[in-house]
Amino acid sequence: MMPLCIFLLLLTEIGQVTAAVKKTLGIIQDSGVIRAKVGDTVTLQCTCQDDAVTFLSWYQQSLGGKPQIISTRMKHKDEADIYPAYKGRFQVSTRNQEGNNHLTITDLRLNDSATYFCGILEFNAIEFGEGAFLHVKTSLSNIQAVVHQTTGLEPLRPGDPLNLSCTVHAESLCAGEQSLYWFRLGAPRASVMDPSAGQCTSSSHEKPDVKNCTADLELNSFDAGMYYCVLASCGEIVFGNGTRVEIVDGFTKVHTFLPYFLSVALAVSIIVLLVLAPIVYKLKKKLCSVCKGTVSHLTCSAAPGTASQDADILHYAALNLKRKSERHHQENVENACVYARVKSRKV
Repeated sequence: MMPLCIFLLLLTEIGQVTAAVKKTLGIIQDSGVIRAKVGDTVTLQCTCQDDAVTFLSWYQQSLGGKPQIISTRMKHKDEADIYPAYKGRFQVSTRNQEGNNHLTITDLRLNDSATYFCGILEFNAIEFGEGAFLHVKTSLSNIQAVVHQTTGLEPLRPGDPLNLSCTVHAESLCAGEQSLYWFRLGAPRASVMDPSAGQCTSSSHEKPDVKNCTADLELNSFDAGMYYCVLASCGEIVFGNGTRVEIVDGFTKVHTFLPYFLSVALAVSIIVLLVLAPIVYKLKKKLCSVCKGTVSHLTCSAAPGTASQDADILHYAALNLKRKSERHHQENVENACVYARVKSRKV
């Protein structure tokens, strides 16, 4: 009974882990930084095979802005509704699979640089993919800038502070406002961490067009992912190389190896059950035979040595009390024999 309970418990745990993985991987979309040039055509792919999903959509979020809906469609329909601000250059295709929700943007422009999220509607709840940042550049950039940021960061533990620094040396910046952002990708949802942290100052009076920008990021609560320092000026964006932030702790390690451990434990339990099943069946069959009296008492007797010892203290008696009639009563009594043997063991 105990192996069966363990077997059912393992099945339950594996089912929960599988459900959690399926929930995490419900939306599969392009992620990271996707670079393209003005005038190009780019396709952002998104796939969702969850049968419970009813609607699929696309959202655009510019740096420092709010998410704006681009398109929406029912999962079982091929055509999508494109919102007025995006009609013409934005198209959604399924490629003959209802779970696909690919977004194609033609004739790219600088203001198309933004984060694009694939979203799904499931049981009246909206969920988003990781998001992909589309970085649109011109062939001849008006900005000459180099972004330096923290690299080679060691894995952090929960509760450790995150301190990142960024410096930008830029030339030929336009007269407009320059903004320096900390941007995160690869987490459950991409986001702008601190849109107002950057400060740009002229390096000297002799070179007012040359500016130095700095931005520090200090967080006590954060998610693992890739953190980018981004300079935005005159509609153009310059990315740093990125800093990968990893979080390592015992809880994460346990959940990393939990599916493998449960799989091995399940395999061992199945093998044990297969070995024990015929043994238990034979024992049960034998016990049932004894209970029904179909097995000779000799098979249930003790060992020969023990039987010989017990026989020394047994009393044997044979009585013949059969009477055929009253007429032969006396004869039967006379012929009745009693056999007895008593053997005592001297102590």
